[in-house]
Amino acid sequence: MATLSGVAKRYGTGTLAVEGVDLALARGDFLALLGPSGCGKSTLLRMIAGLIDPSEGSIAFPADAAARKSIGFVFQEPTLMPWATAVRNVALPLELAGTPRREAALRATDMLARVGLAGFENAYPRALSGGMKMRVSIARALVTKPRLLLLDEPFAALDEITRFKLNQDLLQLWQAERFTVVFVTHSVFESVFLAERIVVMAPRPGRIVTELAVPAEDRATPEFRTSAPYAAHCREVSHALESAMA
Repeated sequence: MATLSGVAKRYGTGTLAVEGVDLALARGDFLALLGPSGCGKSTLLRMIAGLIDPSEGSIAFPADAAARKSIGFVFQEPTLMPWATAVRNVALPLELAGTPRREAALRATDMLARVGLAGFENAYPRALSGGMKMRVSIARALVTKPRLLLLDEPFAALDEITRFKLNQDLLQLWQAERFTVVFVTHSVFESVFLAERIVVMAPRPGRIVTELAVPAEDRATPEFRTSAPYAAHCREVSHALESAMA
């Protein structure tokens, strides 16, 4: 889906945020970028999205130009338009792409239902909880049917119960659609629950220290989060993160 080769980012202030990152994203991957705050996870995600350019190295996409354009991005905050209803917020990227308003509204309504917000199409952001706003944000990112979905710690500010439910819902959407996911987090437990591949990053300058896999057979049941394999993977990832920070 994308290949990062020797990617580095130095800001105008002189800060070297990311250095020497080599990473390949396969189609259908669910990859977590795990590391402490300030290790360049979000910077790396924004470079993949094309929101900022690398200072060094390259990010290559497949030969078809549509691949680079087929990206959905979910930020840490929902960033919804307060004057627009949920369905209008979700329909916005479709309308900007030239989709007729009626068709855009129908597709947005369907996507809201898929993220668990059927019946809230006409609600304004001020009437929604934090978790519901994030669902609208995810629906907006998915409504264009992106090949690559980038999520920048979208659930970090939510309570444990809401975060757990959104983790499950995101995983079910990915299992159904098999788009490629890059998910930024600083939670060991979240990374193990969600991702097939966990890339552990060291503090600034951000760089990849190791990559760990969570086999599909270990994640096959809804009880995975309370299973012995889950605990074992969490210990392994925790040790890797401790080593990276040391």
